Amino acid sequence: MKRFIPVLALIAGLIAGPLASPAAAACGKVTISDMNWPSATLMAHVDRLILTYGYGCAAELVPGDTMPTGTSMIEKGEPDIAPELWSNSFTEALQQGVAEQRLRIAGKSLSDGGVEGFWVPQYMVDRDPALATLDGIKRNAKLFKHPEDPEKSAIYGCPSGWNCQISTGHLFEALKLADAGFDLIDPGSAAGLAGSIAKAYERGRPWFGYYWAPTPILGKYKMVKVDFGVGLDQAHWDSCISQSVCENPKPSMHPTARVITVTTEDFAKRAPAAYKYLTKRSFTNDAMNGFLVWIDDNQADGETAAVHFVKNYEAIWTRWVPADIAGKVRIAVAGY
Repeated sequence: MKRFIPVLALIAGLIAGPLASPAAAACGKVTISDMNWPSATLMAHVDRLILTYGYGCAAELVPGDTMPTGTSMIEKGEPDIAPELWSNSFTEALQQGVAEQRLRIAGKSLSDGGVEGFWVPQYMVDRDPALATLDGIKRNAKLFKHPEDPEKSAIYGCPSGWNCQISTGHLFEALKLADAGFDLIDPGSAAGLAGSIAKAYERGRPWFGYYWAPTPILGKYKMVKVDFGVGLDQAHWDSCISQSVCENPKPSMHPTARVITVTTEDFAKRAPAAYKYLTKRSFTNDAMNGFLVWIDDNQADGETAAVHFVKNYEAIWTRWVPADIAGKVRIAVAGY
C-alpha cells in the first residue's frame, strides 16, 4: 500500500485546498503511536487516514508501546496521540500527567473496555468443568505439560516488555502457581503467544495462560476465563499488582481494562477539531474482534486494514466526524 502514498498525498492536497477550514490548517504535524498489537495498529492507521485527508494534518506513525509511549508523552510531549492505551498498568503516571496538564484523555478506544485474564480452551472445560477454576487447574497441573521440561507444568505469560508482564508475574506469585509445579513461560512476542494457543487448539491439547480481548485469537478460538476464586481487589491492583514493585502480591481477578485514547495537552489545544474527532472515535469489542479476524485471515497490514474499514464500514466511522470531513475522507480512500 505504501506505493499509493505519493498519489494520495496529492489527492489530499487537492481535496484540502479550497475546502480546508482554519482549524484543519492549524493541525500541522501530528505523530501517532503505532503500538505492536493488531487493534492498536488498526486504530492508528484509521486515525492517520482521517486526520490526514479529513483534517489536513501532516500525520505520521511512530513505533510505540504503553509504558514508553505514555512516559514519552509526559516527559517529551511526543508522540501527540496514543490511540489505544491500556491504562490499568499506567494509572498513577496517567493521573499525574493529566493533573500536570501534560496529557488529556480524549475518550474510550474500546467502548466496553478491554478484557484480560488467564484462560483455558473451551474443550477442556467441556470435558471437566473444574478446569474453569484455579483450584481445578492446580489439581490437574500435570495436564499442562512444559514444552522443555517434562517435570514442570506450563503457564504462558505476557510478552516480554509489555506492561501486562508486570501484573502476570505478580499474579503468578500471588496465586502460588510455582508451588503447584508451574513455570511461567515468556512467549517472546505477541505472535509467539498467539501461536501457542493456535497450536494447542488445532491439536486439541491443554493450554493455560494470559491473553486479552479484543483479539483475533479470542475471536477464532473459544476460550474460558479462569476464575481465581476471589473477586477484584481494585485498590490492591492499582497499588501493587500493576506496579513494577509489589512486595506482597495478593490474588485478584483482572479488572476490566480502561482502554483510552490519550493525547498531549499541546495537541488538544493546537488542533481542537482533530481532537474532537478522537473524543468520538470508539469501537465495541464485538466489532473489533470481527475486524481483527478479517485482518488475520487476509494477512493485512495496518494500512490495508484501515482502508478496508473506511471503505466498508461508513455506518461506523461517519458518526465520528462532520459530513464535510467524511466527504473528504471518502474521496481520498476511493483512490486506493
